[in-house]
Amino acid sequence: MVEIEFRTFKEMEFPGGTVIEAIPSVGLVSTIAATYLITNLKVDQIVALDSEDFPPLSMVYAYKPKFPVRIYAHPPSKLTIFIAEVPLPHRVHRALALSLLKWARTHRCRQIVALEGIPVSVDEVVNPVGVWGVGSTDHARKSLDEAGIPQLETGVISGVAGVILNEARWQDYDAISLLAEARPNIPDAYAAARLLEAVDQLLPEIKVDLEPLKEQAKALEAQLSKLRHAAKPAIAEPGPGMFR
Repeated sequence: MVEIEFRTFKEMEFPGGTVIEAIPSVGLVSTIAATYLITNLKVDQIVALDSEDFPPLSMVYAYKPKFPVRIYAHPPSKLTIFIAEVPLPHRVHRALALSLLKWARTHRCRQIVALEGIPVSVDEVVNPVGVWGVGSTDHARKSLDEAGIPQLETGVISGVAGVILNEARWQDYDAISLLAEARPNIPDAYAAARLLEAVDQLLPEIKVDLEPLKEQAKALEAQLSKLRHAAKPAIAEPGPGMFR
């Protein structure tokens, strides 16, 4: 059985808040989007997650080692950001999703918003990049309608986001997955920017200037490609996170 350990640095509650969930997806759109939020909001790391089944890696930033799976908090907006910076084995996805859902409910968060990508070929990419939403409850689907985000009528969502949606529906808990069209063969910062535009529509309490992300897209794509290449010896490449 997969066991997920939550190592808490700072205990906080977020009544009525939102958890952003981001693990590597198609075009790394979720990772890019979450990293941009973490970089541009004044957040604190409050939890590190660890497991015997996680890749044995340390992410080094500003000379300091960090666990590759972490939770950050932005108290003013009651926002928490769960980020995994490397692909995780498929066998941990269900346990991780259930653990994150339990953590969100225990800390009185009102919803989870999972960021994902939908693979498209370069020839299919249109401007602007399409973004869809899926909600676990009638209330979550109403939130998508009010934010003007089109809803995915038919498709498959796998991995952590898929388990969260199913279990949240069973528990009558609000969970939303936002899905951006992304090129699967490169880190797609342009699609990540569109994903964050949808987050901005859905969560008015968050205000982030997205112009720098759009301007720095190519540099971010190159940096993430380099990091992913460096991590390859220690991780197994996952299959596509979803398809439509």
